[in-house]
Amino acid sequence: MKRRDLKIDKLPTIRRLPAYLNLLRELSIKGEQTVSSSHLAERMGIEPILVRKDLELTRITGTPRIGYSIQDLIGGIEGFLGLGDTLDAFLIGVGQLGSSLLSNQNLMNLGLRIVAAFDKEPQKSRSEANGIPVFGLERLGELARRINVCLAILCVQPEEAQDVTDILVAAGVKGIWNFTSANLVVPDDVITQNEDLSSGFAVLSVKMTKRKMAAH
Repeated sequence: MKRRDLKIDKLPTIRRLPAYLNLLRELSIKGEQTVSSSHLAERMGIEPILVRKDLELTRITGTPRIGYSIQDLIGGIEGFLGLGDTLDAFLIGVGQLGSSLLSNQNLMNLGLRIVAAFDKEPQKSRSEANGIPVFGLERLGELARRINVCLAILCVQPEEAQDVTDILVAAGVKGIWNFTSANLVVPDDVITQNEDLSSGFAVLSVKMTKRKMAAH
C-alpha cells in the first residue's frame, strides 16, 4: 500500500468553519437575523479582515453597514463542509478518548453519527457506551462489510493502528480519522486525517515558551 497525502487549500480556514457555524447557530437561536464581520471577529478572537476572507469560501456576501445574513451563512458553511447528509462511522478503541468522542455533541451537530464501537477488551465488548453498542475487535471486518460504513475513527494504541487500518481497508472503509500517533499506510483511494494530540501539545508548548521568553 502507498501513503497518500491529499492537499487542501485554505486548510486553516476550513478548521475555523465549524466554530463559525456554532456561533451562527447560537445567534440564530437568539433571534438574530444579521451579523457583522467585526462581531464574528471579536467572538472568534481574530481580525475582521480574516473573517471576511474565511467567509469568501461560502460565496455569501455581506451588505455594507448591515452585515451578513445569518441563515445564508449557515447554509453556505453547511454546503461547503458537505453537512447535508449524516455520515455513519465506526469508532475503534473505547478508552478515555474514544468514550469522549462518543458523547461529543458538537460532532453530532455536524452530522457525524457513530453507529458502533469496537474494543479488544472483553468486558467493553459486551456493553454499550453512551447508547452505542460496543463489539469485540474480532467482529470489525465482518460488521464493516455488512453495515457498509465509509468512515472509521481510530483511537487504539499506536502499535495496533496499522493492523486495524488493514482490516478497515479490506472491508471497504474509505476514510480514517486517526487519533493515534501512527503513520498509517493506506491505498490511494483511502483518505486519512491525523489528529495527533502529542503534536498539538508540542506546538502549544513551543508557543507558550516563546511567549514566556518574550516577556523577560
